[in-house]
Amino acid sequence: MPVSGSDSRPTARRRPGRCSTGPTRLHESAAVTLVGCIGGGQLGRMLGLAGLPLGLRFRFLDPSPSAPAADVGELVVGAFDDPVALARLGAGADVVTYEFENVAVASVVQLGALPPYRALELGQDRLVEKEMFRRLGIPTARFGSLAETGLPALVKSRRLGYDGKGQRRLDADEVISDHELAEEIVAFDRELSIIAVRGTDGETRFWPLVENAHRDGILRVSRSPVQGAPQAEAEELAGRLLDELGYVGVLAFELFDVGGRLLANEFAPRVHNTGHWTIEGAVTSQFENHLRAILGLPLGATGAVGSSVMLNLIGGAPPSEQLLGLPGAHLHLYGKEPRRGRKIGHLTLVGADEETVAETLALVESAADG
Repeated sequence: MPVSGSDSRPTARRRPGRCSTGPTRLHESAAVTLVGCIGGGQLGRMLGLAGLPLGLRFRFLDPSPSAPAADVGELVVGAFDDPVALARLGAGADVVTYEFENVAVASVVQLGALPPYRALELGQDRLVEKEMFRRLGIPTARFGSLAETGLPALVKSRRLGYDGKGQRRLDADEVISDHELAEEIVAFDRELSIIAVRGTDGETRFWPLVENAHRDGILRVSRSPVQGAPQAEAEELAGRLLDELGYVGVLAFELFDVGGRLLANEFAPRVHNTGHWTIEGAVTSQFENHLRAILGLPLGATGAVGSSVMLNLIGGAPPSEQLLGLPGAHLHLYGKEPRRGRKIGHLTLVGADEETVAETLALVESAADG
C-alpha cells in the first residue's frame, strides 16, 4: 500500500478561487493527443516518456538539433522567442507547456501555454516573487536593500540565474544595482521542497516533502521521506501560492527549515529536479500528473511507495552496469555529452526503508560526483 513517507500524509483537495482552464477544446473532446513543449531538455524528455503510455504525442521547440527530447517526439529547431518557430510548435497542438522558467512571457501568451503566464511573470523576478510571498503571509528571510538584510548578505540577480548562478556573498557594504536583490543569509537546518499539482478544476495534490543537498549551487541529492517533516504546513503555504496564481500543472516550492519554522526560498512553475524521485518512488510521477493537469484529466495519487533517494549524475557517471547492479536502482541518462558541472542523468534508489537506501547510496555517491 502506498505510504506518504512523512508524519503528515500528502492530501488531495478541491480549492475554491481562480482557475485557469486552458483551451476549451480540451473539455469538448477526449481526442487530446498532441502536446507542445517550449524546451527540449531532459525535463521535456521525461514529460514525453511519461505521456507516451497515455497515447499522447509530443512536439518540442529547442534551438539545439540534438536536444534530449528529440528522441521522444517531433523537434522544431528554433529560438524560444522566434514567432515563426512558436507558431510551428503550436500548430495543431491541443495544449502547450514549457519545461523551464526563463522563457519569454510573450511566448507563453502567444500559445496560451500552461502553467498560466502570470506564474511565469511573477516567478521571473526575485523581488516581485518575494513581495508576493509577503503579501500572501508566506514567511521568508529578510530581503530588499542591505539596510534591510544586514551583513553578510546574499546578493542575487533579480532575473535569470539557476544552479547557483547570478548570486554572490557580500560581507562588506557596497551599492547594489537595481537589477539585484539582497537577501539575509539564513542559518537553516535543512533545505526542503514540496512538489504540488493543481488541475483545471482546482483540485490540488501534494507529494511528500523532500530534503535536498546542494553543492556549488547545484542539486546533488534529494531524499524522501523526511523525518519530522512539517508536511501540513508546507502544503498550506504552497496551497496559498497555487490559488493566488490560478495555477494549472506541477509547481515546485523550495523552503528552508529553520528550527522547525519554514521560510520560503523560491518557486518554479514547472516540473522540477527535486521531483525526479517520483518517477519510481511515488504512485504517480510529477511528469504524468503535470500532463494530466494541463489536459484536464483526473489527477493521480501522490503517495510514496517506500523510501527514495535521487542522485544527480554531474559531469559523468559510473558505468551503467555498475549502477544497474545496485538494489532498487533506476538509471536515467539524458543523452547529453559529459561536461564538467553538467547534469547528464540521475539515479533513483527505492527501498523498503531509509537505512537500506542510504547504504546503497553510500556505494555510489563519491564515484558519481563530477
